Amino acid sequence: MQPRTYLSIIALVSILGVAALTEGAVAQSPNRAEARLKERNITLIESVARSIGQSLEVAMARNLDDLEPAFTQLVSAQVGAVLVSNDAFFLSQRVQLVALAKRHSLPASYEWREFPAVGGLMSYGPSLPGTFQIVGTYAARIIKGAQPSDLPIEQPTEFNLVINSATARSLGIHIPPTLIARADEVIE
Repeated sequence: MQPRTYLSIIALVSILGVAALTEGAVAQSPNRAEARLKERNITLIESVARSIGQSLEVAMARNLDDLEPAFTQLVSAQVGAVLVSNDAFFLSQRVQLVALAKRHSLPASYEWREFPAVGGLMSYGPSLPGTFQIVGTYAARIIKGAQPSDLPIEQPTEFNLVINSATARSLGIHIPPTLIARADEVIE
């Protein structure tokens, strides 16, 4: 995720009024192949948070057994909101992650629409099916003989804001009409 995207997500959470406390939080999965990238992302998130006067609590979850202790850590740190990193493990555990956020009354933002679809508060990021379509196109071109090094690197160009208004109500969060108007999808 690009720094601009982090800033957008932190700004959206702030607009909702849930980051009024001095801390935000990131749930991160540290033992994946892209660990260096994730460390860089945490550094970017910290700098973005500092730029708007927020501090950051990072909670690591390596496996299913680490999820509950990670949320306990965030609750103990009295965070105002949680940004869950984009990770295949977290995506596979989205129902449990959303349930933990709800149980601990923690507003959480995710990168993929699949989280608010199962009850998460909101997401802002590229379309996962659209990303898979791009990957499929690349695979087809390689199968047809294209050299991977000759293919252009593509970044997502369309980002979607999805808000689950039922979750917002259950957390006591009022979603401003201007934010509803900006949303690509509002789940009731």
